[in-house]
Amino acid sequence: MSGVWVWIAAGALGAVGSVARFVIDGEIGRRARSDMPWGTLTVNLVGALAIGLCVGAGVDGDARFLAVGGLIGSFTTFSTWIFETQRLAEEGEERLAVLDIVISVLLGLLAVALGWWIGAQT
Repeated sequence: MSGVWVWIAAGALGAVGSVARFVIDGEIGRRARSDMPWGTLTVNLVGALAIGLCVGAGVDGDARFLAVGGLIGSFTTFSTWIFETQRLAEEGEERLAVLDIVISVLLGLLAVALGWWIGAQT
């Protein structure tokens, strides 16, 4: 794949990733019925695992750009995570806000490490 087609493909994969995030996040949030943003946590952990898999499996070049930068990058969401954590704190849910930060960071690191390990086994 060359130049402009890589960018077009990245945009298309980005659209797919962001729609998937929106649907999955919304469905989990609807079912969880909790102030804790479980949908955002889920998509971010799945994305961390997927990025680890790509790196561990040695995906590189355009394939890495498309998978990690296009699809997975648009599937995960740092900004929504921070916004939701801030919202929890503003609404007096400081414990949930701190829990969200701790869980997201620790499980995110574990997910990417697990993904890397699994990917490296192939």
